[in-house]
Amino acid sequence: MKRKRLGVLALSGLALLGVAGLAIGPAAASEETAAGAAAHGPRHDGPVIVGHRGAPGYRPEHTLASYELAYRMGVDYVDVDLVPTKDGQLVARHEPEIGGTTDVAAHPEFASRKKTKVIDGTTMTGWFTEDFTLAELKTLYAKERIPQNRPNNQLYDGRYRIATYQEVLDLTQRLGRELHRTLGTYPEVKHSTYFSSIGNPTEPKLVSILDRNGLNRPNAPVIIQSFEVSNLQALHKQVRVPLLQLTEAKGAPADFVAKGDKRTYADLVTPAGLREIAKYAKYLGPEKGQIIPRDAQDNLGKPTTLIADAHRAGLEVQPYTFRNENPFLPANLRSSASPSAFGNVFAEEAAFLKAGVDGFFADQPDTALESARDFTGR
Repeated sequence: MKRKRLGVLALSGLALLGVAGLAIGPAAASEETAAGAAAHGPRHDGPVIVGHRGAPGYRPEHTLASYELAYRMGVDYVDVDLVPTKDGQLVARHEPEIGGTTDVAAHPEFASRKKTKVIDGTTMTGWFTEDFTLAELKTLYAKERIPQNRPNNQLYDGRYRIATYQEVLDLTQRLGRELHRTLGTYPEVKHSTYFSSIGNPTEPKLVSILDRNGLNRPNAPVIIQSFEVSNLQALHKQVRVPLLQLTEAKGAPADFVAKGDKRTYADLVTPAGLREIAKYAKYLGPEKGQIIPRDAQDNLGKPTTLIADAHRAGLEVQPYTFRNENPFLPANLRSSASPSAFGNVFAEEAAFLKAGVDGFFADQPDTALESARDFTGR
């Protein structure tokens, strides 16, 4: 199977960690810009390393600073979770609830916006993007989501605003010209069924942005993701870019649950389920434990047949999420009990590359790119 690449070019040195998050002004994509970037990139010489929410191991996630650092470290793609605002804009946040990722709680003018909602069967209390206009969200600053694991990132709390998807696309254009390679995004449609149920669907907005930026075309540097199925099936008829079906080790797609469909994620990753996915998607994005589960001692066990089954169905496999900090690693690869110290992520990533993944999502793009270099011998 021909495997898609991702540049494993990585700039060396800890000086990368000093990259500033710059505000990027509007810059509409042009045919000339796209043609110029295409002349230099993307490379097709190894596993695809996707900067998961940018480079959140070093900057608060889903900020322009996090994305820029990931690109400068050498990835060609970043993962961008998308949720809508009250006035129909798409912003980059892991969840619509923003109490844990912004300073909204410190804004008394928004105290009355705090609510409890049920989203995809989970009760959440906090502040939600769909209750704010973009102008209101732009008064907030991002903060580190998991300070217990990334205390150094708290240095950047209060420095970066919430980014729109358009601003992320503008960043890819500016940096692409500077770095002389094509840069792209993996936009993820979050909670599709929920947002459709409240009359604020994400998909039409995403298609519109791709159209406006000249990205709704074959070979555009965009791959759309979702944990739901019916929205990807619908998008398959509306867009010309590839799709990636995300899956989890447990549970079921929210759209299946809403419709009373009894199938689960486990059903999706059977050989028959994978053949169905291949009818609308090019990529499979499984939780990494679906590829190599942990054993009773929380060490890496033996690979399942998922990669072989997916390849047989014609799907490329890009699991999530690789993180360097001890709590996210198999027990025997942790360096200590410290929740913020790095363990032997190289050994974990090497095991997955050996198992045959076509790439993966990583919070620390620099070490992931080094693992990919080790694997390809480049």
